[in-house]
Amino acid sequence: MINGIINVYKEEGYTSFDVVAKLRGITKIRKIGHTGTLDPDATGVLPVCIGSATKLCDMLTDKTKEYEAVLRLGVVTDTQDASGNVLERHEVNITKEELEQAILSFIGRSKQIPPMYSALKVDGRKLCDMARAGIEVERKPRDIEITDIKILDMTEDTARIRVACSKGTYIRTLCNDIGAKLKCGGIMESLVRTRSGAFKIEDAVKLEQIEKLAKEDRIFEILIPVDSMFNYCPEKSVSGEDEKRVKNGNLLAIPFEGDRIRIYLEDGCFAAVYDFSEKNNCYTPYKMFLNQ
Repeated sequence: MINGIINVYKEEGYTSFDVVAKLRGITKIRKIGHTGTLDPDATGVLPVCIGSATKLCDMLTDKTKEYEAVLRLGVVTDTQDASGNVLERHEVNITKEELEQAILSFIGRSKQIPPMYSALKVDGRKLCDMARAGIEVERKPRDIEITDIKILDMTEDTARIRVACSKGTYIRTLCNDIGAKLKCGGIMESLVRTRSGAFKIEDAVKLEQIEKLAKEDRIFEILIPVDSMFNYCPEKSVSGEDEKRVKNGNLLAIPFEGDRIRIYLEDGCFAAVYDFSEKNNCYTPYKMFLNQ
């Protein structure tokens, strides 16, 4: 049984679901989930959880992200990127200094209205499906944080930027909002996710390479162990009655060793992560990873 995370390099033309479907075919495992949607035209880091690692999906999705994007001014589209229908065209009469000032003004916490062309659901329907049907609905602004923006290249009407941000931040919408602030419109021309949490683009592996490794029975070479996601936690080995309690997902009355600990069975098998409960004065299960 394969349990772990693969740092996939999602190529252009694939949806995140396509990547999951492809990996199910490669690994012959159904229990697979990704940790953050990337648009089909976007490329870059897409961590994928396999087997018991799917219990990490919510935790990994919550991590900060980093992107490289190209912003083009003077255009407005219905999708906020280069794939959409052009709604407006404007002359761009701004200086590089004005462009730089506008871009950097978005650093910090703010509220962002998600685009209609997104996978978010309203009343059980994806916004993108409604948008394709010509339906537009009100979207509530969401709290986001852009911790840093670096301008890598810039002309009078384009900028290549690196953005570090919180989960749920739409770079398309950021480009649209920059264009709106400059009163000339703006779209995202291209997007690469260079980091998702601890997963970096230089370590990401393309589907073709994964398939080749699987055929050679070497997929374990790129499989990131589940317990490595909790390296910041002290580890604790249990045996006897305590091992039975862990296997049953019960509380653990053991000496305090940290707010969160990794639990291993006597044979060295990674079993669970437990959190300390002050109320109960013992450890309670946070996530269980034993194979059922």
